[in-house]
Amino acid sequence: MRPHEETTGTLSSRAAGHTSPAGHPWTMLTLATLGFAVNFWAWALLSPLGPRFKETLALSSFEQSLLVAVPVVVGSLGRIPVGALTDRFGGRVMFPLVSAATIVPVLYLGLAGHSSLIALLIGGFFLGIGGTAFAVGVPFVNRWFPPERRGMAIGIFGVGMGGTAISALTTVKLVDAHGMANPFLITAAALAVYAVLAAVLLRDAPGRTVPTEPLGRRLADTARLSVTWQASALYAVAFGGYVAFSVYLPTYLKTGYGLGQADAANRMAGFVLLAVAMRPVGGWLSDRMGSVRVLAGSLAVVVVGAAVQAATPPLAPVGTIAFLAMAAALGAGSGATFALVALLAPANKVGSVTGVVGAAGGLGGFIPPLVMGVIYSASGSYAIGLLLLALVSAAALAFTVTRVRRAAASEGTSP
Repeated sequence: MRPHEETTGTLSSRAAGHTSPAGHPWTMLTLATLGFAVNFWAWALLSPLGPRFKETLALSSFEQSLLVAVPVVVGSLGRIPVGALTDRFGGRVMFPLVSAATIVPVLYLGLAGHSSLIALLIGGFFLGIGGTAFAVGVPFVNRWFPPERRGMAIGIFGVGMGGTAISALTTVKLVDAHGMANPFLITAAALAVYAVLAAVLLRDAPGRTVPTEPLGRRLADTARLSVTWQASALYAVAFGGYVAFSVYLPTYLKTGYGLGQADAANRMAGFVLLAVAMRPVGGWLSDRMGSVRVLAGSLAVVVVGAAVQAATPPLAPVGTIAFLAMAAALGAGSGATFALVALLAPANKVGSVTGVVGAAGGLGGFIPPLVMGVIYSASGSYAIGLLLLALVSAAALAFTVTRVRRAAASEGTSP
């Protein structure tokens, strides 16, 4: 264990073992996970409505893909400054701030911003703020737990990405029953309640190291860390694959298999829920087996699942099994990636590293929907896109068992 980890681990161990006036680790983890889920619920509001907007606004496949991908890329890039700001100001400040800021685009989209593609793109751009909550929660949770428990803790926090499942399960039904504004108004109310709750109850971990360097210098230092780019590459595949499927799966199932909008959204929710459930499992396994082993196994499953699905097998049972296997693997791989970050990143730069790695994951989810839309428009098939996923996952697997394994071993951690 490195010196900064010993110091952080001692402080965090004390916090993890005792309730103090500043708060309790598991209470803080619960509040952070709730905030992550509510913000991700907002972040994913446009995806289930993509097929509806395509029909009502006569959008092309590329325009529909762009519409649901814009919040993803903005939320991803926004994680870089938000992660660095969390290192400086702490989650107690940043969680309420991000949640309150997300209310504005949610209300805009529900009340006025859904009548044209331009209006939707503007609203979707600012909706990306909700996606930056991830870069707040990881450093916040990381500081509350000792190194040997961070994989599990951050994996549990990752369950908050199930907010996308809330959106998938409820948005279309609420629009059908009560009109377009309804799901947006409900989500805005949830964000407001959480912002107040977080402002009152959240506490940063005792002994939190506050960086004094300017933001630009901290980001430059972060860019020079090898763990930043190694974890970014892996997260772009693991979490990026999850985001891409959660965004594009309803369109894929509707177009490729002729499913109805509600049925496609429900199946996407099942994909999301399994990935969410496997994220803490990936973190827990990483604490016991090593992050590299968990990542390697996860990526191998994605390679096989994507190759099988490229042949467009019958949805029952082969296609369903392939998608569920990929969901489980992508969830576990995402948890394992941040277990690696928690062990290898310097304590006062976890937020900055998380921001860059989180951005890579989100951007990894931005590109595939656009590629899939373009490929389908040109060829009428999704096979090429799925084969590309298999190839990229295979490359990430090779990178994991060579470069990343050596880096983990050089730091004295279990590979």
